Amino acid sequence: MENNIIIVDYGLGNLKSIQNMLKKIGYNAIITADKKEIEKASKLILPGVGSFDVAMNNIYSNNLQELLDKKVLVDKTPILGICLGMQIMCKSSEEGKTKGLNWIDAEVVKFKFADTKFKSPHMGWNVVKPIHRNSLFKDIDFEEIKYYHVHSYYVNLNDMNDELCSTNYENNFTSGFQKGNIYGVQFHPEKSHKYGFELLKNFASI
Repeated sequence: MENNIIIVDYGLGNLKSIQNMLKKIGYNAIITADKKEIEKASKLILPGVGSFDVAMNNIYSNNLQELLDKKVLVDKTPILGICLGMQIMCKSSEEGKTKGLNWIDAEVVKFKFADTKFKSPHMGWNVVKPIHRNSLFKDIDFEEIKYYHVHSYYVNLNDMNDELCSTNYENNFTSGFQKGNIYGVQFHPEKSHKYGFELLKNFASI
């Protein structure tokens, strides 16, 4: 199948930044909300910057949920959720009242710190530790992988078998998950230079 990467445009996210990084590694991804284009996708990227309820309401108002469910749950199209795009793959969020896509058995919760030196949002570069070898981190040096984060909420998995990688910010939290063809990362690969470059390259070649 042709490597037809679609960046889903539901009104939130660093769409052009992701598209530009993919172009540097030789993939001409399309940014669109057009259902005919999404239907043809061999890979999907679900970006996101903003609030949980706005993201979900935009997906509903663009009538994208049913198609995304089909592509992801029935057709098993590989999909990568980035930051808020990862969070809306879960069941719900403390940030809002709207239900998530419910692809991953998890809730999104707000950072609560015992030590006042830790601030919310968690912002900047931080080490990401893969839990096991996997296709998303293929050929990436496991010793000191750093990615750029900006978030006040994180994913609380009910099934830790889905955990792909973790990050420490006072405590460890899940910074990536995988369930079959569904991948999510809390950090921003499009802002993370060489490691982000490699991760997107790995996803594009899955």
